[in-house]
Amino acid sequence: MARRCELTGKGPMSGNNVSHAKNRTRRRFLPNLNELTLHSDALGRAFKLRISSAALRTVDHRGGLDAFLAKANDAELSDTALKIKKDIAKAQATA
Repeated sequence: MARRCELTGKGPMSGNNVSHAKNRTRRRFLPNLNELTLHSDALGRAFKLRISSAALRTVDHRGGLDAFLAKANDAELSDTALKIKKDIAKAQATA
């Protein structure tokens, strides 16, 4: 399973550990991923997604999963998130 957020596309970054003596060794900065269940109001069901803590704060700020996916860029979303986005768009169009 890839270390990548399903909603924002945030993945591992690389950088340096820098000691007091300025010795540099390579390291990886991994995103803080959590397996969460988010509820969709338009579809009336829950989805299990692996998202970062920053993405969870953004989902709350935008007003839920439906509002987040409506504004989200398709290139950043995972395949499952894209499918959820299309299902939500269909449900809102028929309502």
